[in-house]
Amino acid sequence: MIPSDNSKANIDRFLGYQDEYDRYRPEAPQLVITLLSNYLGRRPSRVADIGCGTGLSTFLWKDAADAVTGVEPNPDMLGKAQEKLRLLGGGADNLTFVPGYSNQLPFDPESVDIITCSQSFHWMDPASTLQEIARCLRPGGVFAAYDCDWPLVLEPSIEARYNRMIAASDARLTELQPAADQARKWDKEGHLGRIQASGRFTYAREIVFHNFESCDAERYIGLALSQGGMQSLLKLSPGALTQDIALFSAEVEAFFQGRTLQVPISYRMRVGVK
Repeated sequence: MIPSDNSKANIDRFLGYQDEYDRYRPEAPQLVITLLSNYLGRRPSRVADIGCGTGLSTFLWKDAADAVTGVEPNPDMLGKAQEKLRLLGGGADNLTFVPGYSNQLPFDPESVDIITCSQSFHWMDPASTLQEIARCLRPGGVFAAYDCDWPLVLEPSIEARYNRMIAASDARLTELQPAADQARKWDKEGHLGRIQASGRFTYAREIVFHNFESCDAERYIGLALSQGGMQSLLKLSPGALTQDIALFSAEVEAFFQGRTLQVPISYRMRVGVK
């Protein structure tokens, strides 16, 4: 049974495309470890990554913490993370992935050093989630919610076409989905204010940084199509945006011309220290 203050629609939004998500989405950059370990003041004993998806932000901590737990409510995303862990064999004995919810975490009080939400906090009820995070963090422990800016920096015309396509997808999805089935997300710009307003952290701030990853046309297009709204719409109406996707794909392919480029990925991290 889903605990109160959790949305089944938010969880179900990520069903069925775990492979595409894992293939195209960015991995968390190493700078995350440096920033958060410095704020903690030492190597973390236990790290929890909640709303961990396929583990793109969890495996990062494999060699940087004594114990790492990814928590994810969506069975398809969780299954992909567990599959990746099995493929590592005995190379990550300190990692585990478990089903769970952001406001009902499987940790004892004051038992976790660092808790992260990578591209996931906006899907969680902030009040109950922050209360639960504060319960689990040790004094001086660190919470960080961090997100990429979409679209990835490339070229004005392509970025504008991406924005129009996503807006069209969201509008069409609102028309097709019953209100009860529509996912709810909280604005990312409000993360810092909510952390501060919770009264559960002694210090909070926003940190902005960049990372570079290899990207070709296939990946740039895949990133666009891996957005939750796009996937939800394509499940309901596979042909809904055929022309928009074709035009976007053609423009991206013309830009890359078969090349693989180093593309900047902008991050915004909102941090709270207990």
